[in-house]
Amino acid sequence: MELSTREDIEAPLDQVFGLATSFERLERQAMRHGIEVTRVSPDGATSDQGLSWRASFYYRGKAREADIALTRFDPPNTMVYTATSGGLDAVTTIDFVPLSPMRTRVGLKVEVLPRTLSARLLVQSLKLARGNIEKRFSIKIAEYASEIETRLNRSA
Repeated sequence: MELSTREDIEAPLDQVFGLATSFERLERQAMRHGIEVTRVSPDGATSDQGLSWRASFYYRGKAREADIALTRFDPPNTMVYTATSGGLDAVTTIDFVPLSPMRTRVGLKVEVLPRTLSARLLVQSLKLARGNIEKRFSIKIAEYASEIETRLNRSA
């Protein structure tokens, strides 16, 4: 199953990419949403050399864990994260495209790949609710893009 959306942000590419790669801020933001995040990168890891995290959260009333790794880092164009949780793999690709000196398009694509029978059943149920999920996904990304825009315009 694949979800994708794109949003235009009224800010320069380097600022948008800088905010998107502020990993400490992203970790704190996840924690505010009830996700326990622990960085498990090897000592001395930088943004392009093996950053990874372990996340613990509740989904459908059960405690879950996910291992997340930054698998591709091409500043300021692309970031690719790979997450594994139970029988699911998810690949998230974030592309940054400068539309003008003060406008950046951010494209986000999430591909969920089941590896077990129970994961296939979960993905199948998600496909049945695809319209609602895509709508919620697009709204959340639009809200996040607006938050980035507001944050960057406040600091300018």
